Amino acid sequence: MNQEIADRIRNALPGCEVEVAVEGNRALIEVASQAFEGLSRVQRHQAVYRCVEDLIAEGALHAVTIRANVPG
Repeated sequence: MNQEIADRIRNALPGCEVEVAVEGNRALIEVASQAFEGLSRVQRHQAVYRCVEDLIAEGALHAVTIRANVPG
């Protein structure tokens, strides 16, 4: 599932750096993308959340921690 989530995020945010760690039904997602420039923390999280919201809805993921930053 790590790779699937990372691929989804890379498709949504081309050129981003992403690391995903899934343990059971919990995920830690760390993303650095220039696309986050000028966005609030909430907007950054929403952009990443959209990539996995179906996994949460179907129960594959229960808890998601997102760290979304601009590179550098």
